[in-house]
Amino acid sequence: MSDEMVQLLTPEGRRIDHDRFHCEASVDDLRTWLRDMVLARRFDTEATALQRHGELGLWPPVLGQEAAQVASARALGDLDVVFPTYREHAALITLGLPWTQVLALFRGSDSGAWEGLERFKNYQIIIGAQTLHATGYAMGLQLDGLVGNTESPNAAAIAYHGDGASSQGDVNEAYVFAASYNAPVVFFCQNNQWAISEPIALQSRIPLYQRAHGFGFPGIRVDGNDVLAVHAVTRWALDRAHRGDGPTFIEAFTYRMGAHTTSDDPTKYRADEETRSWAGRDPIARLTAHLRQEGAIDDAWLAALDEESRQFGVEIRAAIPTLQDLTFDELFDNVHAENTVALETQRREYADWVAQEEA
Repeated sequence: MSDEMVQLLTPEGRRIDHDRFHCEASVDDLRTWLRDMVLARRFDTEATALQRHGELGLWPPVLGQEAAQVASARALGDLDVVFPTYREHAALITLGLPWTQVLALFRGSDSGAWEGLERFKNYQIIIGAQTLHATGYAMGLQLDGLVGNTESPNAAAIAYHGDGASSQGDVNEAYVFAASYNAPVVFFCQNNQWAISEPIALQSRIPLYQRAHGFGFPGIRVDGNDVLAVHAVTRWALDRAHRGDGPTFIEAFTYRMGAHTTSDDPTKYRADEETRSWAGRDPIARLTAHLRQEGAIDDAWLAALDEESRQFGVEIRAAIPTLQDLTFDELFDNVHAENTVALETQRREYADWVAQEEA
C-alpha cells in the first residue's frame, strides 16, 4: 500500500497503525458495520436480479463499494446531510432510510417525494449536479449559524460522486464555490477506477485527491475497502467542516466489481485479471477476517447474519408488488412547494386532454 493512501486494516484483516488517523470504533461498532455491508450487498444483489426479471427498468450496482459508503455514513453527525449520486444504496440502508424508495425510483413508480429528505436528499441522475446542491446547502448552514459553534451542534454536507464526475464542469464549479466561501462540505469521491468504460488512467494525469490542492482545500486518499480508515478520514473531514475550516476532498480508492449499470457490459472494456485482483480486497471479507482474528464473531454469528440477509431478500422481492404507480396528474404536486400559475395551467390542460381522450 502506498504511503500516500490511508489504511488501517490490511486486505488480510490485520490492524495497522497510522501516524495521523485512528479509528476508535468498538467491537460492537465493527460488527454493526459488517452487518450494514452484508445487508447492503443483499439489497444490491436482489435489485440486480429484479432488473433482470423486468421488475426494474435499470439498476446501478454498488458491489465492491460497500465499505466506502457504510463507513462514511456511520461517521455522519446528527445534523449532517447527504447529497448522493444514484449509487448510494449502502449509505441509505446504513442510515435506516426506506429502501423501497430506491426500488420505486428505478421501477418508474416514484416522483421524488421521499421520506427522510432532511437527512438524505434524492438520488441525482445528472452526473455531478449534487455537488452544487451540497455546496449551496453548506453555504446556507453558515448563514444559519450552524458552523463553528463551540457549545452547540454543528452541521455539514457530504456530496458523494464518482471519479468520472470529477471531470465535470458542474463539479469543478462546486469546488470553486466551496473554497471561495469556505463552505462546510465534504466531497466524497468514490474512485471505483472506471467512469463507465474509461479507466482512471485516462481521466487524470495525477491522483484525484491532489486536484483539491489546486482549488485551495485539503485532499486525501483513503483505502476505500477499509471501513476503519474510511470512517477515520471521513470523521476528520466532517470535524473540519463543523469547526468552520471549510471543505475537504476525500478520494476513496475502491473498485466497481460489477457493471456501471445493468445496461452495461464491463467485459467489453475491462480485463478479467483486474477484476480478480480486486476480488482479493473485498471489504466484507476483510472485516470478517479481522473480527474472526479478534474472536469477535464465529460461525454461529455469521450463520445468523446470513439468515437475516436471506430474510431481507424475501422482503425486498415481496415489496415490488406493493409499489404503486403515480398518476401523471399527481406528478404536478411534487414540483414546487406551492404550484405556480404556469404549472396549474399545464395541469388543467392535461386534465382537458385526458377528458377528450376518454370521451
